[in-house]
Amino acid sequence: MNKPKSHLIFSIVFCFISWLSFQHNLYANGKISGMHPQKQIDFVKAQIKNKKEPYLTAYKALMIKADSALLVSQHAVEDFSIPGFYSDKEGHRRTSLALQIDGFSAYSCALAYQLSGKSKYAVKAIYFLNSWAAINKKYSQLDGSLVMSYSGTTMIMAAELLKNNKNWKVKDQEQFSWWTKNVFRHAANSIRYRNNNSGDWSRFASLLADVYLNDQEDFQKNVEMIKAELFNQIASDGHMVEEVKRQGNGIWYTYFSLAPLSASFWVVYNQTGENLFTLEKNGTSLKKALDYLLYHNQHPADWTWFKNPVTGNKDTATGFWPANLLEAMNGIYHSKDFDAFVAPYRPIIYPRHDYAWTYPTLFPLSLTEYK
Repeated sequence: MNKPKSHLIFSIVFCFISWLSFQHNLYANGKISGMHPQKQIDFVKAQIKNKKEPYLTAYKALMIKADSALLVSQHAVEDFSIPGFYSDKEGHRRTSLALQIDGFSAYSCALAYQLSGKSKYAVKAIYFLNSWAAINKKYSQLDGSLVMSYSGTTMIMAAELLKNNKNWKVKDQEQFSWWTKNVFRHAANSIRYRNNNSGDWSRFASLLADVYLNDQEDFQKNVEMIKAELFNQIASDGHMVEEVKRQGNGIWYTYFSLAPLSASFWVVYNQTGENLFTLEKNGTSLKKALDYLLYHNQHPADWTWFKNPVTGNKDTATGFWPANLLEAMNGIYHSKDFDAFVAPYRPIIYPRHDYAWTYPTLFPLSLTEYK
């Protein structure tokens, strides 16, 4: 009779300790977490104060975006209804813009507030957050959940940066939490079982929501799903198994999978200290997939999956891919090849479509101490 009771007590204690560990890591580097630990923000502010490059130029570029956002009105819709891309490309792009413009504006203003301390940026970011929380009640059509996942991440990152800000009323924060749980995360969790880029984006989005909502149980579920899928996604030579199937857009989709996957690793590290960047199995790793992406983006003729694949550069419609991803990952892997590739594009800003690594030059990654 005592054994089941003892087991129950142990389980309760274990869960409580796990919760405490999550909470400790959640605020280990200050009140800001998720994509931006406090030490990162403090480091960037110090570089700007000392006029260090490329941070100073990158900061000025951010402030231009934030100042532009001050003039933008919100585009929130009750039903975020996005048709499938391949059945209606024009309609898909047009209807996606509402969240993409407002999310990027909110995130840019939230970052500008953190670095400048000027409340006008916080107020404007909160305006966008409140608008979507109050107006948007659902998502629909084939790509509603996916676009919500890869474009709405900026909303959650902005909210994390402004959590408990004096300009954000408690009732409005409560409403945003409702939206995060019942619209944004609901959309993400509805497709997080997928084994391709859709799953990567939805699990990343869900992780961000879990951090904001302090939901340790769902957070851990996402971590387990990411680990279980990782070595099914990346082949032994580094190619992304599902993404190379996308004909001429295989290199783009490789980027589109690796961006949220790597960002998920970063969020997990910030919350728990677990370093998924070093995971390796029979020579397969995230780094190998990044190397494969970089090589074939530079040598598309060697891409055996399809002739004349689309490659990323500064002239592409969606911006500086894969430079934004490789700039971020250079802080983890310190690769001379990554650095050489991204150097001509600095400071890198990725202002459209999908949002994991949006301001990677300004906000570098570090697994050690920021110095």
